[in-house]
Amino acid sequence: MAPVARWFAGSLMDERSSMSTPGLTHNKKEPMNCDFDALAANEHRWRARGADVVAVVAAGGILGAEARYLASRLWAEPPGRFPYTTFGVNLFGCFLIGVLLVIVSDMRTVTRLVRPFLATGVLGGFTTFSTYVVDSQRLISAGHPGVALVNIVGTMAGALVAVSIGALGTRRIIALRHNRHAR
Repeated sequence: MAPVARWFAGSLMDERSSMSTPGLTHNKKEPMNCDFDALAANEHRWRARGADVVAVVAAGGILGAEARYLASRLWAEPPGRFPYTTFGVNLFGCFLIGVLLVIVSDMRTVTRLVRPFLATGVLGGFTTFSTYVVDSQRLISAGHPGVALVNIVGTMAGALVAVSIGALGTRRIIALRHNRHAR
């Protein structure tokens, strides 16, 4: 049995054997559930499958973070002012996530790595919600709590609106194209 399955089976056996159930006898050397052998047999496949997803998310994250960094250099904001660049990047990224997820979910020919690469990797690296929190904290520290509040509420509301517009707009465009081809 593979090490992870062996550990899990052992911890389950210890946990179950410590329970006092009348009439239940159990040999501590054997797992209580036969599914552990199937888990051990497939463990290497699960690890390999997960590794490629992690790799494409990481590669996409690098590209997205580089694009975000480029935007922050092109449209640098002076300290103490509303962070328009971060705000714009987040809204644009959320719009693209809405568009992308509709396209990926409606297309049957997309490989399973496209979604994690583009949505989680590229667009997850591009959108910068941690930076919007840091921007808000800096605004508060600089004595601009009202601007920070506008940034916090505006980013969250704007992100939800942007992803909704992206998804709904894309669905509408796909429906229109489908209707044209059906005629």
